[in-house]
Amino acid sequence: MNPALSPARLRLVAALDGLAATFGGMTAHPDEHNCECHWGSAEELAQLKVAYTELDPDLLRRTWQAPDWSDHASVLRRILPQFATELVKGSVEGFSGLEEAGRSFARGHWQQWPTGQAEAVAEFLRAWWADTLTDPDPPVPAHEVLAMITEASAALTPWLTTWETLTDRPADAHLAEAVAKWEYDLLGDQLPWDCWENGEETRTELTAWLVRNAPARLRAHGASAELLDRIRLLGLTGDDRWEDPHWPGYRC
Repeated sequence: MNPALSPARLRLVAALDGLAATFGGMTAHPDEHNCECHWGSAEELAQLKVAYTELDPDLLRRTWQAPDWSDHASVLRRILPQFATELVKGSVEGFSGLEEAGRSFARGHWQQWPTGQAEAVAEFLRAWWADTLTDPDPPVPAHEVLAMITEASAALTPWLTTWETLTDRPADAHLAEAVAKWEYDLLGDQLPWDCWENGEETRTELTAWLVRNAPARLRAHGASAELLDRIRLLGLTGDDRWEDPHWPGYRC
C-alpha cells in the first residue's frame, strides 16, 4: 500500500482489486453472439470468451453499451475489472451521459448474483463514490458519478446519505458544482440525467434532499446568492415558483 494515499483511495484500490479477484477469470457464455454489422466481428466476439485478456477501448465500449446480449450478466462479469478501472480513470463516455454505463450494470442484474460477486460490485460503487466526494479534483465529476451509481443500483438514497455525512471542503465543492449543473433541469421538474425507471421519484427525492441540505453547506462554502436562490426556488411549487420575482429568465 502507498501510505500517501487517502483512506478513501486505498479503499477504492482494494475494491478494484476485489473485482479483479472475483471476476478476472470469467468469460461470456460460450454460445453468446451479437450482430456483426452492428456490434463487431467474430474475432472480437471470441475475445469475450477468453479470460484474463484486456479489450481495446473501442471494443470495451461497444461491449458495455450493447443492450442485446443473450446473457448480459456473463458479458458484464467478463469485462467488469477493466470496465470499472476505466470508469474510475474517467475514460468511459456514453452517448447520453455516464448514466448509460450505470444501465449496463443494471441490465446485468448484479444484485441477484451470488453473494460474493454482488458484494464486490456494491463495494466498488461505494468506494468509488466515497473517493470521488473526498477528492478535490476527481477524474469524473461527482454529479456524473452519482448519475451512474444511481442507475447501476436503482437507488438514490444511500448515495445521498453518504454525501450528507461527508461535510469537508471537497464534498461541499462538489455539491456546489452539482447544483450549478442541475438547477436548470430541476427548476423545470426534470431529472438532470436520463433515468431508466422511477425518474419522477428520483427527481423528487433529489430535489427534497437539496432543499434540506444544500443551503447551509453552500452558504458556508461561499456559493453565490444566485445559486442559493435557485435552491430556494426548488422548495416552491406551482405558481409560487413560476411567479417568484427571482424566477430565472432562461426558464420562461
